[in-house]
Amino acid sequence: MEHAVSEFVLPVRVYIEDTDAGGIVYYVNYLKFMERARTELLRSYGYDKPAFWADNLMFVVHSVQVNYRSPAQLDDELQVSAVIEKVGRTYFDVAQQVRRGDTVLCEGVVRVANVTRDGMKPKALPTDMRQQLTG
Repeated sequence: MEHAVSEFVLPVRVYIEDTDAGGIVYYVNYLKFMERARTELLRSYGYDKPAFWADNLMFVVHSVQVNYRSPAQLDDELQVSAVIEKVGRTYFDVAQQVRRGDTVLCEGVVRVANVTRDGMKPKALPTDMRQQLTG
């Protein structure tokens, strides 16, 4: 089932802890920025992690495809976006970008799978969540 929803954007400031010895954002920190935006996107739908865990469910990152285009630097103001791109039975794909103004610094697609907490087995997304994510 394919569906795109409106873009969720989270502002992020680059701090010294985000940079490497060369003074640019360390590559893995873009993934951390994306994680924050995905978490806030789900929170905007009313899904926080403790509520989901209460039903013995949790989200895990299944796969990530990332392209790095241009470096961010100390004190940059970034915008990290998240858009639900595809919703499957047990997963959803989130298209994400990290931008500085109009410049795309990093972009990717993250597949997030739904699994049981106790056995880490794939589990269908709750019906109400699937409906909400597909609009």
